Amino acid sequence: MPVRIRRTMVIADVRLDPKARAGLRPHGLDGRMAWRSRVASVGLVLVLLAVSLFAVWSSVATSDEVSRAVAARGLSDDYARAASALNTEEMQEYKYHLEPGAQVRTRYVEAAAALVAALGEVRRDGNANDRALVDRVLVEHRTYLAAIDRLFAAVDRGDKATVLRVDRDQTEPAFAAIDKAVGEAAAHKGQFALAELANLQRLEASTRRLTPLVFLTGLVLVAMLASITRGYRRLLDVERARAVHDSLHDPLTGLPNRALLADRCGQVLRADARAGTSAGLLLFGLDRFKEINGTLGHHYGDELLTQVGARLTGVVRGVDTVARPGGDEFAVLLPDVGTVANARAVAAKLRAALETPFHVEGVDLDVEASVGVVLSGRHGRDATTLLQRADVAMHVAKTQNLGVCTYDPAVDGYSPAKLALLGELRRALDRGELVLYYQPQVNINTGDVVGVEALVRWRHPDRGLVFPDEFIPLAEHTGLIGPLTRQVLDTALAQARTWSDAGRPLTVSVNLAARNLLDEGLPDQVAELLVAHGVAPELLELEVTETAIMTDPVQAQHVLERLATVGTRISIDDFGVGYTSLGQLKNLPVSEIKIDRSFVMTMTEDPSNALIVRSVVDLGHNLGFKLVAEGVETEQILTALAGLGCDVAQGYHFSRPITAAAFDRWCVGQHRLAKSPAGFDTLTRTAT
Repeated sequence: MPVRIRRTMVIADVRLDPKARAGLRPHGLDGRMAWRSRVASVGLVLVLLAVSLFAVWSSVATSDEVSRAVAARGLSDDYARAASALNTEEMQEYKYHLEPGAQVRTRYVEAAAALVAALGEVRRDGNANDRALVDRVLVEHRTYLAAIDRLFAAVDRGDKATVLRVDRDQTEPAFAAIDKAVGEAAAHKGQFALAELANLQRLEASTRRLTPLVFLTGLVLVAMLASITRGYRRLLDVERARAVHDSLHDPLTGLPNRALLADRCGQVLRADARAGTSAGLLLFGLDRFKEINGTLGHHYGDELLTQVGARLTGVVRGVDTVARPGGDEFAVLLPDVGTVANARAVAAKLRAALETPFHVEGVDLDVEASVGVVLSGRHGRDATTLLQRADVAMHVAKTQNLGVCTYDPAVDGYSPAKLALLGELRRALDRGELVLYYQPQVNINTGDVVGVEALVRWRHPDRGLVFPDEFIPLAEHTGLIGPLTRQVLDTALAQARTWSDAGRPLTVSVNLAARNLLDEGLPDQVAELLVAHGVAPELLELEVTETAIMTDPVQAQHVLERLATVGTRISIDDFGVGYTSLGQLKNLPVSEIKIDRSFVMTMTEDPSNALIVRSVVDLGHNLGFKLVAEGVETEQILTALAGLGCDVAQGYHFSRPITAAAFDRWCVGQHRLAKSPAGFDTLTRTAT
């Protein structure tokens, strides 16, 4: 532009008449032109300086703001990882209450290490205040870890009182202090990061408004300035788009994260409400994923998760959403799926797609998944409820080896009603509201009562008699199953001693839960109670189900062998509906098999069930087991069992479960009739 101005001045000078030029030269036009030239030059310099300053300011300010925004976001992410690790640490601590074991403890240690690592990153990226906070938190965390070690040791010992005391007086205060410090810092840094991003946005907006004004100073300067501005604007847009994308997507797989899944789920639910349709939500949990990380390393696990997400995405419809809420879990949102059957069909199709091995760096990995299924409207009307209930169903599918499980309120231990019932159950144990009912077991050949099965009931002050299927699952999912089992054993052995003192010793059978078989202290506890009540060990029979044994076969066998060493008898309950075989049972210290009632009750009507009962009786006898048939409700069933050679019968044909006093009256009123045409003693019962 200066060159163009100078050329114009020369041309004008050439075209003037010499006289005119002479007349204008003295102090008039020359002076004004010189003044204007100086003004123009000064103005040009000022404009150029202003443009230059604007360009420099825009560049430096935007660069600094971007750096601050990136640094703030990085520090916010550090605190977020620390908060996430702390939450994981608490979750594993709670899980150790429910399912103590080496794997849970290992995950707890990993979470604690992740927290320390995240705090190290905070120390590296933060300022003096952040470093001071990290130092305080690490000191508190060491105190917390020491308390956790004491709590875990108490859990391992089954010392409930110490667990509650340590949890109340040590772990909870320490965790609360850490959680408050990290949570407040994370929230503050998150707000600070958002504020920096807002500042960056305001800076970009200011730059965009000033750019047209600078453009008026000249095309060249405007072009240069516009180029710089557009570059920084693109950088801002990219950074903003990346920040938005990262906040809504899983960084490993690129799939929608929990936040975006919840948002899309809300949109789908609103569309369902308008159209009157139903959406499905599937939650996949990879089975034994921890083994892959532990054996091959996290790199293989991460690559596997990436491939699993891609494979699931390739199977579903375009309108469906595949998301990774976290960990080894994937969610699939199915708009307008219609019915539970349709959702389950999709779940089965996706599980089948995962059966093809995944090739990860030269290693073929086989993957199985457990799936929880929920349907909008039927299982919930908001995203939070559906996700929570899908998680419950998925964990049921995983723990019971179901593959696919639809949410059932009956197995949801987290509903408000069941949480309230759980609190009442804790108090019921202290108040002695649990009572035992007894169902007689009768020798089919002689008609003698050879034992009873002790069945727990809850005399609830408001709800009346509560049956075990309503509260035993709650106890099994918490630490209450241990105290509950001890109380049942204590009551049953006290009654066994009463019958023995009356000259009528009877074998008393008590049911054990799956978690009881994971309790190393159970054999010592049983031995202690037998001595305390003065009951012969052979008068106590402990019943375990096939499913309970298969939860952890190695640990179960170890506990059962120790119980057998004490002298108690071991019985397999509900045989035929689980995953074991008679061949497997020969390696366990088992003396009795109870044939499941589902086969016995229909054996006179269903030939296939009759064949199953016959096979179990024959093979059981060949392996030296005593055979007990449950669910004997008619004389015809009893006759058929006698013909098969079954040893003992139990069921409503003799008596329902009754109190100890009612059982004593029943025994007095019972008498044996003469031999029936079937060739064995027929029993009758008196009303109780």
